[in-house]
Amino acid sequence: MIGNNGLTDSVIREIAVNLDAHELIKVRVLGDDRALREQFLQQICTDLSAEPVQHLGKLLIIFRQADAARTRFTLPGAAKVAKVANKTPAKPAKGSAKG
Repeated sequence: MIGNNGLTDSVIREIAVNLDAHELIKVRVLGDDRALREQFLQQICTDLSAEPVQHLGKLLIIFRQADAARTRFTLPGAAKVAKVANKTPAKPAKGSAKG
């Protein structure tokens, strides 16, 4: 949350920590100045090499992709890795319940 003190160094550090942990975060901004919130969004994205996703009222939604081993989201247009499903048969084998 960005309070009345604005975008301080400690707020930037906390946003960076949460982007490392979650990739996609929401940041609430106190205050009614839309232009100032837009400026905060651009400054955060520039300072932290992140991407602005959306500015919804007083919420700023920010994305920064983690390293390949920890990525949780796939960006549109990126190559997708196919996963093999471990499916069990819908019906149990006949006579498997008898002992």
